[in-house]
Amino acid sequence: MNIKGFLSVALFLATVMSANAQKGVDNGTQFGSGEDSIRCLTNISLFIPYAKVNNFQDAYPYWKIAYDECPAATKDIYLYGVRIMNWKIAQEKDPAKQAALIDELMAVYDKRVKYFGGDQKYGKDWILARKVEDYLRLKGDKADIAAAYGWLTQVLDEYKEKTDELAVSEYMFLSHKMMEKDEAGHKAKFVQDFLRCSSIFDTQIKAAQEANNQKQLDNLMAMKAGIEKGFSGSGAADCQTLQSIYADQIEANKDNLDFLKETLTLLRRAGCQEIEAYFKASEYAYQKEKTAEIAFGMGNQAIKKRDYASAERYLLEAADMAKDKEMKENVYYTLAVLASQQRAYPKMRTYCYKALEFNPNNGKAYILIGNAYAATAGGIYPDDPVKRKCVYYAAVDKLQKARSVDPSVASEANALIGRYSSYFPTTEEVFMHPDLNKGAGFTVGGWIGEHTTIR
Repeated sequence: MNIKGFLSVALFLATVMSANAQKGVDNGTQFGSGEDSIRCLTNISLFIPYAKVNNFQDAYPYWKIAYDECPAATKDIYLYGVRIMNWKIAQEKDPAKQAALIDELMAVYDKRVKYFGGDQKYGKDWILARKVEDYLRLKGDKADIAAAYGWLTQVLDEYKEKTDELAVSEYMFLSHKMMEKDEAGHKAKFVQDFLRCSSIFDTQIKAAQEANNQKQLDNLMAMKAGIEKGFSGSGAADCQTLQSIYADQIEANKDNLDFLKETLTLLRRAGCQEIEAYFKASEYAYQKEKTAEIAFGMGNQAIKKRDYASAERYLLEAADMAKDKEMKENVYYTLAVLASQQRAYPKMRTYCYKALEFNPNNGKAYILIGNAYAATAGGIYPDDPVKRKCVYYAAVDKLQKARSVDPSVASEANALIGRYSSYFPTTEEVFMHPDLNKGAGFTVGGWIGEHTTIR
């Protein structure tokens, strides 16, 4: 509500108020009642103009009355209140008094959560993220890291993938600090926190892409890169460390299905699906329940043992049970890799396209297909060496597609494009071949059956 609106309400209330005045903080109303409601509106209308021009000294006494007596009146009490309190903290030179003022600033944030924490855009998660930001800046080395970590733990538990991005970033920073203070005790939790926050950012990045919100996307990508840099330099990122963390825990929790399933998800997302801890958790969990995650683990274990028949059986079981797109994509891509290792290329391509159904931007799937085309070029046209070289057109087509949909594989795709392009038929070879014309379409025969263009 703007100042004119407040004054209009004040004038209206002045004509109808009863003798029974009561503050908003006491009766739970926005402005209070009777004379106290007029007092509330008057002080709001007085502090805002001063605060807008950064005259916090004159704004403070009027703001303090509104803050104390009608805290639910307007978000402006908190918007300007944070600025006013930060100004007072900066002016104060006595350490003890400054510490008390910092506590008052933290209380401003808490009171905003109480009265405006349900705001859709600037809700509890947004407010507490800014609280933590101010707290860490003002307290410095004296900050209680565990307390701040606890504030944001509650936020992530409540808001999950919808958590304000600053809160997610700060949560990882605090978790890292917790590990530095107690490496042995917090290391496993730090890994779990990273995977949790990384997953939240992945969800939010996908939403920003779908909404074509470039500004939001850039911000999220920068924040995700920040937590990844912190994690990679933490000493907790390698699979050997995860093996040492979880080996004994899995044995101790072999009958705890929830723990086993959570561990399997964590290790899969960390890319540690070939360590003994992952296999053990899969075995124990599979004895109790068959889920996509558990069957996927059993399939990976069978692959390591070179028991490919069992591996395919487990993986198909996982694909059938999987509910979310990420899991289905992972399972089908793993099936594709398995088929490729056995040189069952038509089956491999089928599984790749299944994976692409659930994630059209899986560049690795296109690379797998492109490499398979190149690997079988010699057998497609055994009696025509020039057409045999044309098979590489189809291989490069897939690699170019991989590069276009998935920037993370661009380097690998470019290297392969350079290699396979060197196998293309020369201009002279194309000119001399009766079935080929530069720029014309060409359908590669055999199992490939892809339409491409003569370069």
